[in-house]
Amino acid sequence: MFHKEGAKIILISTSLFVILLLLTPLVFTNFWILKSVQIFLLLFLLIILQFFRNPNRALEVNDYNIVAPVDGKVVVIEEVFEPEYFKDKRLQVSIFMSPINVHVTRYAASGKIKYSKYHPGKYLVAWHPKASTENERTTVVIENRIFGEILYRQIAGALAKRIVNYAEEGMQVRQGDDAGFIKFGSRVDLYFPIGTTINVKIGQKAIGNRTIVATK
Repeated sequence: MFHKEGAKIILISTSLFVILLLLTPLVFTNFWILKSVQIFLLLFLLIILQFFRNPNRALEVNDYNIVAPVDGKVVVIEEVFEPEYFKDKRLQVSIFMSPINVHVTRYAASGKIKYSKYHPGKYLVAWHPKASTENERTTVVIENRIFGEILYRQIAGALAKRIVNYAEEGMQVRQGDDAGFIKFGSRVDLYFPIGTTINVKIGQKAIGNRTIVATK
C-alpha cells in the first residue's frame, strides 16, 4: 500500500524505469554492463516505492495515550522553551526519520486543531540544534481532552524539500489518521506540558501508531 502523496512520483519513476529498461539493450552490448545497469534501475525504483509505502496500522483510539506520529529514532527528550505558540517551557520529544523509514505523519492524539502554520526555511540536517526553528517546517497544535494542547512540528531535513500537512484550524481529528507526509528525510518534534509521563527513551526505535510516547 502506497501513500497518495507518492502517486505522481511513483508513476513517473515506473514509466522511466520501463522506458530505460527497453532502451538499455540498444545502448549496452556487454552482458555484464547491461545487467548491472538494469539492476541499478530496479534498485532505484524499489527505493522510491519503499519510501512512499503506507502500512495499514489501525489502532483503537485512547485519549490517555499519545502515540508516535512517525517511524524513526528518538533523539531528544528535554525541557525547552517553545517560542512560537506556547511561549513557555515544554517537554520536547523528537523522532528522527531516516530515508528508509515510513514517512507518513499520523495524528498522535485526537482533538481539535487549534493552530496550523507552514514556515519556509533552510534544509539543515534534521538533527541540527537550529533545525526546529530555521528549517522548512509546519507547526500544528491539537487540543486533546486529557492532555490539553499538544504541539507537533514536522521538520524538513537536508534531503526533504516538501512537507505536506493536512491539519487545518478548526478540524476535528482522530488519533492515528494521516496528518501529512514529509518527502525524503526529516524529523518530528512533540511538545507536552511539563510533568507529562514520557514512555520512550533516547535511542529507542519508534513505530508510528504503535509506540506509546506519553501517558496520563
